[in-house]
Amino acid sequence: MELSEKGGVENNGFVQNEAVDDRGTNPSTQEEMPKACVVDVDAAATEEPVLKPYAGMPKEVLLKFSSQAQYRVTREILFWLTIATAVLLVCATIAIIALSPKCLDWWQAGPIYQIYPRSFRDSNMDGNGDLKGIQEKLDHITYLNIKTIWITSFYKSPLKDLGYGVEDFYDIDPMFGSMSDFENLVAAIHDRGLKVIMDLIPNHTSDKHQWFQLSRNRTGKYTDYYIWQDCGQAAGSITPPNNWVSVYGDSSWQFDDVREQCYFHQFGKEQPDLNFHNLAVQQEIQDIIKFWLGKGIDGFSFSAVKYLLEAKHLRDEPLVNKSQNPENITAYSQLYHDYTTTQVGMHDIIRSFRHTMNQFSSEPGRYRFMGSDGDEKEDMEATMMYYGTTFVEEADFPFNFNLVNMKNLSGNSIFEAVNLWMKNMPAGKWPNWAVGSPNAARLSSRIGKEYVNVMNMLLLTLPGTPVTYYGEEIGMENIASESVTFPEKSPMQWDGKVNAGFTEGNSTWLPVNPDYQSVNVEIQMTWSNSTLNLYRELTSLRNDELPIHRGWMCYIWNDSNVFVYVRELDGLDRVFLMVLNFGQESTIDLKAVVPNLPPKATVRLSTNFSNAGKAVNTDQIKTEMGEGLILEYKTAKPVHTMKDFQTNCFVAEKACYSSAFNLLYATC
Repeated sequence: MELSEKGGVENNGFVQNEAVDDRGTNPSTQEEMPKACVVDVDAAATEEPVLKPYAGMPKEVLLKFSSQAQYRVTREILFWLTIATAVLLVCATIAIIALSPKCLDWWQAGPIYQIYPRSFRDSNMDGNGDLKGIQEKLDHITYLNIKTIWITSFYKSPLKDLGYGVEDFYDIDPMFGSMSDFENLVAAIHDRGLKVIMDLIPNHTSDKHQWFQLSRNRTGKYTDYYIWQDCGQAAGSITPPNNWVSVYGDSSWQFDDVREQCYFHQFGKEQPDLNFHNLAVQQEIQDIIKFWLGKGIDGFSFSAVKYLLEAKHLRDEPLVNKSQNPENITAYSQLYHDYTTTQVGMHDIIRSFRHTMNQFSSEPGRYRFMGSDGDEKEDMEATMMYYGTTFVEEADFPFNFNLVNMKNLSGNSIFEAVNLWMKNMPAGKWPNWAVGSPNAARLSSRIGKEYVNVMNMLLLTLPGTPVTYYGEEIGMENIASESVTFPEKSPMQWDGKVNAGFTEGNSTWLPVNPDYQSVNVEIQMTWSNSTLNLYRELTSLRNDELPIHRGWMCYIWNDSNVFVYVRELDGLDRVFLMVLNFGQESTIDLKAVVPNLPPKATVRLSTNFSNAGKAVNTDQIKTEMGEGLILEYKTAKPVHTMKDFQTNCFVAEKACYSSAFNLLYATC
């Protein structure tokens, strides 16, 4: 290092290199330059220091280090690990989706609550239930753990046949409120996460309907909207075109003075049948479906669909009793209805309804449900046709009234009603059950109040969708009065106040049942062992336990007193065993029937709440009259895997449970 002989160190750090070089090469200045002395410096001090990575290093320095092997290899390892992890996650996601079973849709996941609006709740004190009244009582629906409401007909109507003869398919009957009331109700239902379906009766209209008025006057396209035929006239009497009889009895042909022809009616004379051979009529119904779906309805129950078409040849229908005088035929049951029900082409019309509804089902979570009332009591095969096929969609299910139509009550009759549906139902389809209906006596009056709880237990533990008619959750009975026309449609009993809390007015359209002081919602909410609280416990159990809402069902035993079955799920060691008494006191040894049963099972739920949690010996299970037990036990050998029971087992939406991943998968 050179030091100046002058008194300090010369710092040339700010002297441009060019200036230094010029000065060093100009001979005229060499004498003036100070002499330099040489100083020894350690060689190690002159070595360039080792540079290490540091924060904020410039690009040139960063590239210098990144090219070194130790950094390049680490970087490549991390890169390929990231790629492999991403591929693994994608593959795992695809595998989970591929192996996952179909999720239950909203109409499968919980009970449907059927409301007859005129009898549910009166909001304006006129004695008639209405749409605002339903909205006022939505808390009751959520209290029951129910997710779907089914409201029966509320179209504008003269109210002949309880509103099923519609005067205007696009309007609300003023008795029930306005279109604004309806829109508010739908919005309130959806705000609570609930769904709503409504009735549609396409077979006929009221004779007050504008279409009929135009048709009877032979106005334009409406001329053939109904089924008109010339009638014979002799000595002032009308001779119908054939022997067809209406559901209510007597001839199904009615002479019209305006058109001077007879029109056809399958039901009352005030309800003329539409002519579904006319494509314009079919389009009218399609437009009605679109209108209400556009209003936010989540589905329809199509009623009286088997009557949509009639044979064009108009031949007489065959007599049930061949020896009977044909002129004495007046009752519907006296004929085989080969030409007026379930005609060729009828299912095509229903499928067209399904196609229209599918146009509104494209949004996630907005699938539109379609039910129908197959109502083929004597022909289960014909009822099952309403399910459609694997490739041709029709109804999601025809409503099942086997448990309503039973002639007598016993363990055997319950088994027969359940088995009749399950063994005939097409593979992969979804069952449903009802124990009450607006068209049948109430459950308590039909089978006895001592069996109401066990019937609700049956309803809510069978596979499929349960349907509850309003009031069955508290055990309402028919009005015990011969003067009442519709004893099964009495006002809902909300509390012990005047008129059972149905209305604040002075009168009701039907009398309130006198038992409302003890049979009402308010008081049963306070009783731990009430019908209402049992119903709520059952719906909670159904929602919480996978084996009950989507698992296998296997029949184990039935006799004159009890019906016994299990609900179980592949991969889950917990099994629910239902022992339901529909007769007299009984004791059964199920250990002898199913040797693999554990010696003891625990009462998970009972129609007598005090029995909950108790242990029961499976070789000696005792039930009182009308008692129901839901027993729980663990096993590694479920009943549906046992060879002796495989023909007694059914599953609609098969799923398997993985305890390791806490998820369901489809391939067991």
